[in-house]
Amino acid sequence: MTTVVMLSPGFPAEMAYFTRALASSGARVIGVGDQPPSALPAAARDALAHYEHVSLADEGAVFAALHGLARHARFDQVECLWEPYMILAARIRETFGLPGMSVLETVPFRDKERMKQVLDAAGVRTPRHVSTRTVKGVWDAAERIGYPIIVKPIAGAGSADTYRVDSSAELSETLPLLRHVPEVSVEEFVDGEEFTFDTVCADGKILFENVMWYRPRPLQMKMHEWISPVSIALRDLSVPDLQPGREMGAQVLAALGFRTGFTHMEWYRTASGEAVFGEIAARPPGARVVDLMNYSTDGDLYVAWAEAVLHGQLRTPLRQHYNAGTIFKRAQGAGRITRIEGLDALRAAYGDDIVLVDLLPIGAPRRDWRALLISDGWVVVRHHELQRVIEMTERFASDLRLYAA
Repeated sequence: MTTVVMLSPGFPAEMAYFTRALASSGARVIGVGDQPPSALPAAARDALAHYEHVSLADEGAVFAALHGLARHARFDQVECLWEPYMILAARIRETFGLPGMSVLETVPFRDKERMKQVLDAAGVRTPRHVSTRTVKGVWDAAERIGYPIIVKPIAGAGSADTYRVDSSAELSETLPLLRHVPEVSVEEFVDGEEFTFDTVCADGKILFENVMWYRPRPLQMKMHEWISPVSIALRDLSVPDLQPGREMGAQVLAALGFRTGFTHMEWYRTASGEAVFGEIAARPPGARVVDLMNYSTDGDLYVAWAEAVLHGQLRTPLRQHYNAGTIFKRAQGAGRITRIEGLDALRAAYGDDIVLVDLLPIGAPRRDWRALLISDGWVVVRHHELQRVIEMTERFASDLRLYAA
């Protein structure tokens, strides 16, 4: 039996399902994380053969715990799907002589500037970009690239601390917001629609791929509270408009030498049909996208990932049966949820095409929409026809309203 060390097996929340999938796919799973054992989600706690409670930010303490563990038990591989500790996982592999991504292989997935340098050399179309640690460097990069620009952390995740800047006046206002970020990437703003290219791979072979369409782009979702962010996992990946992005995705994986696990790439399609690389992470997408893939395929991508990393194959091949759309809702007002309007009419209109409704109950405090994309709840709809899903997501975005006071 393969023994897997899983870093942070219970946080973020989706990690518990990956931990459970490892155990259900035949692994003995040892967890190492900074959550107290009592705080572990049941899905993770029940799947673990052993748990080491240690601060993941204290690398010395992590290695001390693992060296102590190694005197009593053999472990065969290390997995980490939470971005801040992927370099730590790579160092553990190197120290204990385990298979998987090395530090050198992991760095381009964490350092956005290094990532783009590798891809530039491979001929992938990336936005014009400059990295810098100084305010002067940002100003110089803006002058060289030209407005509009995107300014974001070199080692960030998602849209955190990411800003579109259209002028020197806006740059003056934005720079103080980035004082806490040690190094930023200044990039050309690419005007186009934004998609993902998500994969499960084994030994360099793509076993499953997903393309998701953001409506609107994530940066707009982040800027305006009134927006209900929508993401649609697409059923038909063979349509011509998606081929440049899929081909680029395969080229990116090859250039970065990715072998086994989950990846999440974002890319842009311009009005001319050009595919432009955005960024890639060697982890699954967040914001419940793995669950959305499950609704699209009627499968289990948590298990698919576990089978890929443990057995190098998917025991049950997966394919998309539906277009599946997620709508995240943000309440109007502050405080606690006081009422929900429009849900009954939408349920009457769309019936079984609505597969999940998970909204905060009346009386619950609002969540911070800037910190959590899931905000105050989410809805999932699906259908074979894309136009039907577009219609449903637009109706839920406009007609379903939560109020807080």
